[in-house]
Amino acid sequence: MSSGQGLPPIGPGVPNRPSLCSFCGKGSREVGTLIEGIDRTFICRECADLCQSMFRRQQKQRFGNKIAWHVPTPRQITARLNEYVVGQTLAKKVLSVAVHNHYKRQLFSENPSGVQLDKSNILLLGPTGCGKTLLAQTLAKIIDVPFAIGDATTLTEAGYVGEDVENLLLKLISAADYDIEIAQRGIIYIDEIDKIGKRNQNVSITRDVSGEGVQQALLKMLEGTVANVPAHGGRKHPEQQYLQIDTSRILFICGGTFVGLEEIIRHRVGRTHIGFAASGTDRAAQDEAYLPRVTPDDLSRFGMIPELIGRLPVTAVLDPLEEETLVRILREPRNALVKQYKRLFQMEDAHIDFTEEALRTLARQALERKTGARGLRSIIEKLLLDAMYQLPDQMKGCRYVITKEMVEEKEPIRPLPYTPAVTRIA
Repeated sequence: MSSGQGLPPIGPGVPNRPSLCSFCGKGSREVGTLIEGIDRTFICRECADLCQSMFRRQQKQRFGNKIAWHVPTPRQITARLNEYVVGQTLAKKVLSVAVHNHYKRQLFSENPSGVQLDKSNILLLGPTGCGKTLLAQTLAKIIDVPFAIGDATTLTEAGYVGEDVENLLLKLISAADYDIEIAQRGIIYIDEIDKIGKRNQNVSITRDVSGEGVQQALLKMLEGTVANVPAHGGRKHPEQQYLQIDTSRILFICGGTFVGLEEIIRHRVGRTHIGFAASGTDRAAQDEAYLPRVTPDDLSRFGMIPELIGRLPVTAVLDPLEEETLVRILREPRNALVKQYKRLFQMEDAHIDFTEEALRTLARQALERKTGARGLRSIIEKLLLDAMYQLPDQMKGCRYVITKEMVEEKEPIRPLPYTPAVTRIA
Protein backbone atom coordinates (compact mmCIF):
# COMPACT_ATOMS: atom_id res chain seq x y z
CA MET A 1 0.00 0.00 0.00
CA SER A 2 1.46 3.36 -1.02
CA SER A 3 1.93 6.08 1.57
CA GLY A 4 1.51 8.97 -0.94
CA GLN A 5 3.87 11.45 -2.63
CA GLY A 6 6.14 8.63 -3.83
CA LEU A 7 7.46 7.93 -0.34
CA PRO A 8 8.27 4.35 0.69
CA PRO A 9 5.70 2.57 2.85
CA ILE A 10 5.97 2.38 6.61
CA GLY A 11 5.70 -0.97 8.32
CA PRO A 12 7.57 -3.76 10.09
CA GLY A 13 11.00 -4.18 8.65
CA VAL A 14 10.65 -1.08 6.44
CA PRO A 15 12.93 1.90 7.26
CA ASN A 16 11.11 5.08 8.33
CA ARG A 17 10.47 7.73 5.71
CA PRO A 18 12.57 10.91 5.92
CA SER A 19 11.24 13.63 8.26
CA LEU A 20 9.45 16.31 6.22
CA CYS A 21 7.36 19.31 7.28
CA SER A 22 3.70 18.37 6.92
CA PHE A 23 2.89 21.90 5.71
CA CYS A 24 5.61 22.88 3.23
CA GLY A 25 7.21 19.48 2.57
CA LYS A 26 10.76 20.66 3.27
CA GLY A 27 13.21 18.43 5.08
CA SER A 28 15.34 19.10 8.14
CA ARG A 29 18.39 19.77 5.94
CA GLU A 30 16.60 22.75 4.38
CA VAL A 31 14.83 24.28 7.39
CA GLY A 32 16.68 22.87 10.40
CA THR A 33 14.89 21.40 13.39
CA LEU A 34 11.41 19.93 12.91
CA ILE A 35 8.85 19.62 15.70
CA GLU A 36 7.14 16.23 15.69
CA GLY A 37 3.45 15.69 16.42
CA ILE A 38 1.32 12.55 16.51
CA ASP A 39 1.39 10.00 13.67
CA ARG A 40 4.77 11.31 12.45
CA THR A 41 3.53 14.77 11.55
CA PHE A 42 6.09 17.58 11.58
CA ILE A 43 6.20 21.36 11.41
CA CYS A 44 9.21 23.53 10.65
CA ARG A 45 10.12 26.87 12.16
CA GLU A 46 9.13 28.83 9.05
CA CYS A 47 5.60 27.38 9.04
CA ALA A 48 5.33 27.89 12.81
CA ASP A 49 6.25 31.58 12.41
CA LEU A 50 3.71 31.91 9.60
CA CYS A 51 0.98 30.38 11.79
CA GLN A 52 1.86 32.72 14.65
CA SER A 53 1.66 35.78 12.39
CA MET A 54 -1.75 34.61 11.14
CA PHE A 55 -3.00 34.23 14.71
CA ARG A 56 -1.74 37.71 15.59
CA ARG A 57 -3.41 39.17 12.51
CA GLN A 58 -6.72 37.56 13.48
CA GLN A 59 -6.35 38.85 17.04
CA LYS A 60 -5.64 42.33 15.73
CA GLN A 61 -8.69 42.19 13.45
CA ARG A 62 -10.84 40.95 16.34
CA PHE A 63 -9.65 43.77 18.58
CA GLY A 64 -9.98 46.36 15.83
CA ASN A 65 -13.51 45.26 14.98
CA LYS A 66 -14.55 45.41 18.61
CA ILE A 67 -13.27 48.96 18.96
CA ALA A 68 -14.58 50.07 15.58
CA TRP A 69 -18.07 48.67 15.91
CA HIS A 70 -18.76 48.82 19.61
CA VAL A 71 -17.48 51.32 22.15
CA PRO A 72 -19.39 50.63 25.40
CA THR A 73 -21.48 53.52 26.63
CA PRO A 74 -20.80 54.99 30.09
CA ARG A 75 -23.94 53.29 31.43
CA GLN A 76 -22.79 49.93 30.06
CA ILE A 77 -19.32 50.38 31.56
CA THR A 78 -20.81 51.29 34.95
CA ALA A 79 -23.12 48.28 34.85
CA ARG A 80 -20.15 45.97 34.27
CA LEU A 81 -18.16 47.69 37.02
CA ASN A 82 -21.04 47.06 39.43
CA GLU A 83 -20.55 43.31 38.93
CA TYR A 84 -17.04 43.47 40.39
CA VAL A 85 -16.83 46.62 42.53
CA VAL A 86 -19.21 47.59 45.33
CA GLY A 87 -20.00 51.26 45.97
CA GLN A 88 -17.86 54.13 44.62
CA THR A 89 -20.76 55.44 42.53
CA LEU A 90 -19.21 58.81 41.67
CA ALA A 91 -15.80 57.32 40.84
CA LYS A 92 -17.44 54.77 38.53
CA LYS A 93 -19.32 57.53 36.71
CA VAL A 94 -16.14 59.59 36.23
CA LEU A 95 -14.14 56.59 35.02
CA SER A 96 -16.91 55.38 32.69
CA VAL A 97 -17.16 58.74 30.94
CA ALA A 98 -13.38 59.13 30.68
CA VAL A 99 -12.81 55.64 29.26
CA HIS A 100 -15.72 55.95 26.81
CA ASN A 101 -14.41 59.30 25.52
CA HIS A 102 -10.86 57.94 25.29
CA TYR A 103 -11.77 55.06 22.97
CA LYS A 104 -14.34 57.12 21.09
CA ARG A 105 -11.50 59.56 20.43
CA GLN A 106 -9.54 56.73 18.79
CA LEU A 107 -12.54 55.70 16.71
CA PHE A 108 -13.04 59.22 15.31
CA SER A 109 -9.38 60.24 15.21
CA GLU A 110 -9.79 61.35 11.60
CA ASN A 111 -12.58 63.89 11.07
CA PRO A 112 -13.23 66.45 8.34
CA SER A 113 -13.56 69.34 10.79
CA GLY A 114 -9.88 69.11 11.71
CA VAL A 115 -10.62 69.25 15.44
CA GLN A 116 -8.11 67.11 17.32
CA LEU A 117 -9.32 65.45 20.52
CA ASP A 118 -6.79 65.47 23.34
CA LYS A 119 -6.20 62.54 25.64
CA SER A 120 -7.57 62.67 29.20
CA ASN A 121 -5.57 60.59 31.65
CA ILE A 122 -7.09 59.83 35.05
CA LEU A 123 -5.98 60.44 38.64
CA LEU A 124 -7.55 58.29 41.39
CA LEU A 125 -7.41 59.47 44.99
CA GLY A 126 -8.53 57.39 47.94
CA PRO A 127 -7.43 55.45 51.03
CA THR A 128 -5.71 52.10 50.79
CA GLY A 129 -7.91 49.11 49.99
CA CYS A 130 -10.83 51.14 48.58
CA GLY A 131 -10.66 49.63 45.06
CA LYS A 132 -8.40 51.83 42.92
CA THR A 133 -6.45 48.97 41.36
CA LEU A 134 -9.56 46.81 41.01
CA LEU A 135 -11.38 49.55 39.11
CA ALA A 136 -8.49 49.91 36.65
CA GLN A 137 -8.20 46.14 36.14
CA THR A 138 -11.93 45.79 35.57
CA LEU A 139 -11.97 48.62 33.04
CA ALA A 140 -9.29 46.87 30.99
CA LYS A 141 -11.29 43.64 31.15
CA ILE A 142 -14.49 45.38 30.00
CA ILE A 143 -12.83 47.06 27.01
CA ASP A 144 -10.74 43.91 26.33
CA VAL A 145 -7.40 45.68 26.03
CA PRO A 146 -3.95 44.86 27.46
CA PHE A 147 -3.39 46.03 31.03
CA ALA A 148 -0.21 46.62 33.01
CA ILE A 149 0.42 47.75 36.58
CA GLY A 150 3.51 49.68 37.64
CA ASP A 151 4.67 51.00 40.99
CA ALA A 152 5.91 54.57 40.97
CA THR A 153 8.08 53.97 44.05
CA THR A 154 10.46 51.74 42.04
CA LEU A 155 11.03 54.37 39.33
CA THR A 156 13.99 56.74 39.26
CA GLU A 157 15.25 59.36 36.86
CA ALA A 158 17.14 57.95 33.88
CA GLY A 159 20.76 57.17 34.70
CA TYR A 160 20.23 56.33 38.38
CA VAL A 161 19.71 53.05 40.24
CA GLY A 162 16.14 51.83 39.81
CA GLU A 163 13.73 51.34 36.94
CA ASP A 164 13.25 53.71 34.02
CA VAL A 165 9.73 54.86 33.17
CA GLU A 166 9.98 52.97 29.86
CA ASN A 167 9.77 49.70 31.81
CA LEU A 168 6.08 50.48 32.35
CA LEU A 169 5.61 50.38 28.58
CA LEU A 170 7.52 47.09 28.36
CA LYS A 171 5.05 45.51 30.80
CA LEU A 172 2.18 46.61 28.56
CA ILE A 173 3.91 45.28 25.43
CA SER A 174 4.46 41.97 27.21
CA ALA A 175 0.76 41.83 28.18
CA ALA A 176 -0.09 42.33 24.48
CA ASP A 177 2.18 39.42 23.48
CA TYR A 178 4.62 41.92 21.94
CA ASP A 179 2.07 43.17 19.41
CA ILE A 180 2.77 46.91 19.32
CA GLU A 181 -0.53 47.81 17.61
CA ILE A 182 -2.59 46.15 20.35
CA ALA A 183 -0.32 47.48 23.12
CA GLN A 184 -0.86 51.05 21.89
CA ARG A 185 -4.55 50.74 22.81
CA GLY A 186 -3.94 49.40 26.30
CA ILE A 187 -4.24 50.79 29.82
CA ILE A 188 -1.36 51.39 32.26
CA TYR A 189 -2.09 51.83 35.96
CA ILE A 190 0.66 53.61 37.92
CA ASP A 191 0.19 52.98 41.62
CA GLU A 192 1.59 55.01 44.54
CA ILE A 193 1.85 58.12 42.36
CA ASP A 194 1.75 60.25 45.52
CA LYS A 195 5.06 58.77 46.69
CA ILE A 196 7.00 60.63 43.98
CA GLY A 197 5.93 64.05 45.23
CA LYS A 198 8.64 66.65 45.75
CA ARG A 199 10.18 66.46 49.20
CA ASN A 200 9.45 70.13 49.87
CA GLN A 201 8.52 73.31 48.07
CA ASN A 202 11.98 74.84 48.36
CA VAL A 203 14.55 74.56 45.59
CA SER A 204 17.23 72.04 46.55
CA ILE A 205 20.85 71.96 45.36
CA THR A 206 20.69 68.15 45.15
CA ARG A 207 18.71 66.17 42.59
CA ASP A 208 15.46 64.52 43.68
CA VAL A 209 15.94 61.52 41.36
CA SER A 210 13.09 59.41 42.79
CA GLY A 211 10.61 62.26 43.26
CA GLU A 212 10.54 65.28 40.98
CA GLY A 213 12.91 63.52 38.57
CA VAL A 214 10.38 60.73 37.99
CA GLN A 215 7.59 63.26 37.47
CA GLN A 216 9.65 65.00 34.80
CA ALA A 217 10.38 61.66 33.10
CA LEU A 218 6.67 60.79 33.02
CA LEU A 219 5.57 63.99 31.30
CA LYS A 220 6.20 63.07 27.66
CA MET A 221 4.96 59.52 28.14
CA LEU A 222 1.65 60.68 29.62
CA GLU A 223 1.11 63.35 26.98
CA GLY A 224 1.98 61.14 24.03
CA THR A 225 5.29 60.43 22.35
CA VAL A 226 7.09 57.73 20.39
CA ALA A 227 9.12 56.02 23.11
CA ASN A 228 12.09 53.71 22.62
CA VAL A 229 11.65 50.72 24.91
CA PRO A 230 14.49 48.22 25.52
CA ALA A 231 13.31 44.87 24.20
CA HIS A 232 14.53 43.03 27.30
CA GLY A 233 14.14 45.76 29.90
CA GLY A 234 16.95 47.16 32.00
CA ARG A 235 19.11 50.13 31.21
CA LYS A 236 19.54 51.67 27.78
CA HIS A 237 22.83 51.56 25.88
CA PRO A 238 23.69 52.68 22.33
CA GLU A 239 24.02 49.23 20.74
CA GLN A 240 20.73 47.94 22.16
CA GLN A 241 17.66 47.14 20.06
CA TYR A 242 14.53 49.10 20.91
CA LEU A 243 10.81 48.66 20.46
CA GLN A 244 9.10 51.87 19.37
CA ILE A 245 5.62 52.52 20.75
CA ASP A 246 3.32 55.54 20.41
CA THR A 247 1.88 56.44 23.84
CA SER A 248 -0.68 58.93 22.52
CA ARG A 249 -3.36 56.20 22.41
CA ILE A 250 -2.47 54.58 25.75
CA LEU A 251 -4.73 55.48 28.67
CA PHE A 252 -2.77 56.17 31.87
CA ILE A 253 -4.53 55.84 35.23
CA CYS A 254 -2.55 57.04 38.24
CA GLY A 255 -3.59 56.20 41.78
CA GLY A 256 -2.45 57.15 45.25
CA THR A 257 -3.60 57.57 48.85
CA PHE A 258 -2.21 61.14 49.19
CA VAL A 259 -1.93 61.00 52.97
CA GLY A 260 -1.91 64.55 54.33
CA LEU A 261 -3.75 66.10 51.39
CA GLU A 262 -6.82 66.66 53.58
CA GLU A 263 -4.75 68.92 55.84
CA ILE A 264 -3.75 71.05 52.85
CA ILE A 265 -7.38 71.34 51.69
CA ARG A 266 -8.56 72.18 55.21
CA HIS A 267 -5.94 74.91 55.50
CA ARG A 268 -7.05 76.38 52.16
CA VAL A 269 -10.71 76.30 53.14
CA GLY A 270 -9.82 78.04 56.40
CA ARG A 271 -11.05 75.53 58.93
CA THR A 272 -8.59 74.14 61.44
CA HIS A 273 -8.96 72.09 64.60
CA ILE A 274 -7.74 73.86 67.73
CA GLY A 275 -7.58 72.22 71.15
CA PHE A 276 -9.62 69.15 72.00
CA ALA A 277 -12.99 70.27 70.64
CA ALA A 278 -13.07 67.80 67.78
CA SER A 279 -13.01 64.08 68.46
CA GLY A 280 -11.06 61.63 66.31
CA THR A 281 -14.26 60.33 64.73
CA ASP A 282 -15.49 63.82 63.83
CA ARG A 283 -12.15 64.76 62.37
CA ALA A 284 -12.00 61.62 60.21
CA ALA A 285 -15.50 62.33 58.91
CA GLN A 286 -14.53 65.91 58.06
CA ASP A 287 -11.40 64.70 56.25
CA GLU A 288 -13.61 62.50 54.08
CA ALA A 289 -15.67 65.57 53.21
CA TYR A 290 -12.60 67.65 52.36
CA LEU A 291 -10.94 65.28 49.88
CA PRO A 292 -13.58 65.63 47.09
CA ARG A 293 -12.88 69.39 47.15
CA VAL A 294 -9.31 68.91 45.94
CA THR A 295 -7.96 71.39 43.39
CA PRO A 296 -4.81 71.38 41.21
CA ASP A 297 -3.29 73.93 43.58
CA ASP A 298 -3.72 71.50 46.49
CA LEU A 299 -1.93 68.77 44.53
CA SER A 300 0.86 71.23 43.73
CA ARG A 301 1.28 72.05 47.42
CA PHE A 302 1.38 68.32 48.14
CA GLY A 303 4.45 67.99 45.90
CA MET A 304 3.17 67.21 42.39
CA ILE A 305 4.65 69.43 39.70
CA PRO A 306 2.12 71.54 37.72
CA GLU A 307 3.13 69.94 34.40
CA LEU A 308 2.18 66.47 35.67
CA ILE A 309 -1.08 67.71 37.18
CA GLY A 310 -2.03 69.21 33.82
CA ARG A 311 -1.57 65.82 32.14
CA LEU A 312 -4.02 64.20 34.58
CA PRO A 313 -7.12 66.33 33.96
CA VAL A 314 -9.71 63.79 35.15
CA THR A 315 -9.77 63.35 38.93
CA ALA A 316 -11.87 60.73 40.73
CA VAL A 317 -12.04 60.57 44.53
CA LEU A 318 -12.92 57.21 46.07
CA ASP A 319 -14.88 56.97 49.29
CA PRO A 320 -13.50 55.18 52.37
CA LEU A 321 -15.16 51.81 52.96
CA GLU A 322 -17.70 51.45 55.76
CA GLU A 323 -18.86 48.33 57.56
CA GLU A 324 -21.94 47.84 55.39
CA THR A 325 -19.85 48.22 52.22
CA LEU A 326 -17.31 45.66 53.42
CA VAL A 327 -20.11 43.16 54.16
CA ARG A 328 -21.41 43.64 50.61
CA ILE A 329 -17.87 43.18 49.26
CA LEU A 330 -17.72 39.83 51.04
CA ARG A 331 -20.95 38.59 49.42
CA GLU A 332 -22.07 40.43 46.29
CA PRO A 333 -19.33 40.85 43.63
CA ARG A 334 -18.76 38.18 41.03
CA ASN A 335 -15.43 37.34 42.68
CA ALA A 336 -16.60 37.87 46.25
CA LEU A 337 -14.43 36.30 48.95
CA VAL A 338 -17.28 34.20 50.34
CA LYS A 339 -17.89 32.75 46.87
CA GLN A 340 -14.19 32.02 46.45
CA TYR A 341 -13.91 30.09 49.72
CA LYS A 342 -17.13 28.20 49.02
CA ARG A 343 -15.60 27.11 45.74
CA LEU A 344 -12.38 26.05 47.47
CA PHE A 345 -14.31 23.85 49.91
CA GLN A 346 -16.50 22.43 47.14
CA MET A 347 -13.34 21.16 45.45
CA GLU A 348 -12.86 18.92 48.49
CA ASP A 349 -16.53 17.81 48.59
CA ALA A 350 -17.15 20.06 51.60
CA HIS A 351 -19.31 23.11 52.24
CA ILE A 352 -18.82 26.32 54.19
CA ASP A 353 -21.26 29.06 55.22
CA PHE A 354 -20.89 32.37 57.05
CA THR A 355 -23.61 33.80 59.29
CA GLU A 356 -24.60 37.45 58.97
CA GLU A 357 -23.03 38.23 62.36
CA ALA A 358 -19.78 36.57 61.29
CA LEU A 359 -19.57 38.70 58.15
CA ARG A 360 -20.14 41.89 60.13
CA THR A 361 -17.47 40.91 62.63
CA LEU A 362 -15.02 40.31 59.77
CA ALA A 363 -15.88 43.76 58.38
CA ARG A 364 -15.30 45.43 61.76
CA GLN A 365 -11.92 43.74 62.15
CA ALA A 366 -10.88 44.97 58.69
CA LEU A 367 -11.93 48.51 59.66
CA GLU A 368 -9.82 48.31 62.82
CA ARG A 369 -6.78 47.34 60.76
CA LYS A 370 -7.40 50.29 58.40
CA THR A 371 -6.43 48.20 55.37
CA GLY A 372 -9.77 48.36 53.57
CA ALA A 373 -11.05 45.43 51.54
CA ARG A 374 -7.49 44.15 51.14
CA GLY A 375 -7.43 43.16 54.81
CA LEU A 376 -10.47 40.89 54.54
CA ARG A 377 -8.59 38.06 52.85
CA SER A 378 -5.79 38.00 55.42
CA ILE A 379 -8.34 37.80 58.25
CA ILE A 380 -10.24 34.93 56.61
CA GLU A 381 -7.03 33.08 55.73
CA LYS A 382 -5.94 33.15 59.37
CA LEU A 383 -9.43 32.15 60.53
CA LEU A 384 -9.70 29.11 58.23
CA LEU A 385 -6.06 27.99 58.39
CA ASP A 386 -6.64 24.87 60.52
CA ALA A 387 -9.80 23.90 58.65
CA MET A 388 -8.10 24.15 55.23
CA TYR A 389 -5.05 22.29 56.58
CA GLN A 390 -7.12 19.25 57.62
CA LEU A 391 -9.70 19.43 54.84
CA PRO A 392 -8.01 17.41 52.04
CA ASP A 393 -7.07 14.49 54.31
CA GLN A 394 -9.70 14.21 57.04
CA MET A 395 -12.66 16.52 56.62
CA LYS A 396 -14.09 15.71 53.18
CA GLY A 397 -17.88 15.62 53.07
CA CYS A 398 -18.21 17.98 56.05
CA ARG A 399 -20.00 21.27 56.48
CA TYR A 400 -18.69 24.34 58.28
CA VAL A 401 -20.81 27.19 59.64
CA ILE A 402 -18.66 30.16 60.63
CA THR A 403 -20.26 32.16 63.45
CA LYS A 404 -19.42 35.42 65.19
CA GLU A 405 -17.87 33.55 68.12
CA MET A 406 -15.56 31.65 65.79
CA VAL A 407 -14.38 34.87 64.14
CA GLU A 408 -13.67 36.35 67.58
CA GLU A 409 -11.81 33.10 68.46
CA LYS A 410 -14.12 32.40 71.35
CA GLU A 411 -15.09 29.03 69.83
CA PRO A 412 -13.09 26.59 67.71
CA ILE A 413 -14.19 25.80 64.16
CA ARG A 414 -15.69 22.31 64.14
CA PRO A 415 -16.94 20.43 61.07
CA LEU A 416 -20.55 19.25 60.89
CA PRO A 417 -21.92 16.33 58.87
CA TYR A 418 -22.99 17.71 55.51
CA THR A 419 -26.28 16.72 53.89
CA PRO A 420 -27.61 18.46 50.76
CA ALA A 421 -31.00 19.01 52.43
CA VAL A 422 -29.54 21.41 55.03
CA THR A 423 -30.60 25.01 54.44
CA ARG A 424 -27.60 27.13 53.60
CA ILE A 425 -26.89 30.25 55.59
CA ALA A 426 -26.02 33.37 53.62
